[in-house]
Amino acid sequence: MDWNKTKTLFILIFLVLDVFLFYQYYMKVTSSEYELLAESSFEDRMKENEITYPTLPKQTSEEAYLSAKSHDFTKEEISSLKNQKSVEVIDQMMLTGRFTKMYIPGEEFDVESLNTFVRENILYGDEYKFWDNIEEEGRLIYYQMVKDRVIYESKYSKLELFYNQNGEIMYYEQTFLDNVEPFNEVGEIKSAIKTLEILYTNGFLPAKSQITNVELGYTNPGLLSASHVLTPTWRIVLNNENVYVDAVKGDIIPMEDRLAEEEDMEDTEEIEEDTVKETIKE
Repeated sequence: MDWNKTKTLFILIFLVLDVFLFYQYYMKVTSSEYELLAESSFEDRMKENEITYPTLPKQTSEEAYLSAKSHDFTKEEISSLKNQKSVEVIDQMMLTGRFTKMYIPGEEFDVESLNTFVRENILYGDEYKFWDNIEEEGRLIYYQMVKDRVIYESKYSKLELFYNQNGEIMYYEQTFLDNVEPFNEVGEIKSAIKTLEILYTNGFLPAKSQITNVELGYTNPGLLSASHVLTPTWRIVLNNENVYVDAVKGDIIPMEDRLAEEEDMEDTEEIEEDTVKETIKE
């Protein structure tokens, strides 16, 4: 064996490896510097256009889509409920109930007191987060949380409390998701500032726009299904309106179209039910 040739070969191999590693390091540093420069440039444009936004959250760089299933409410769960005089399960996925002792929020609406009432009187009540009080309709809306993040505006993970003109909560409707687990491999989450840039590029951020909240949660694009995929989603409160962006793909989610589609499907179901009832009567 020619030791000199072998030594020369090893030297060449290590030299090539060093060059390769240096190139990888250089590309990584250059890429990071470019991203910082791009972010700085975008922030300057936001400032020039008088677009205001709060301190942006620092999120983990990777996140997985989640799978979940609609919860089937059982007789055992229903029997454990307190302060309820009538409970009904609709299509195994929706629970409705009327309270024997009505909760009265009082003159000043107190979310903390309401949260306590929900925890004590609703199944899995501690897994919902208050969302809105629609006074003109007498509705209090909660949405379920997964991994301490809200599943935004999903009818399959929703709690609605209905109250009368005196502010007394009369009854509720509830849906819930369980068996939540990772659906696929983790994907890289787009940063909050990058998400705002996506909105800016797509014309969602005109001059003097006001962004009051940016947070990470999930959306559920499924319609009328027992199985669901939860998408990591940025929620941006823009000029008092919610805008949602897929946190992995960067796609703007047309939530209004999806909600309208859900309403159309619900109307179709009600018509079909009425038709069946009329047929039975005949």
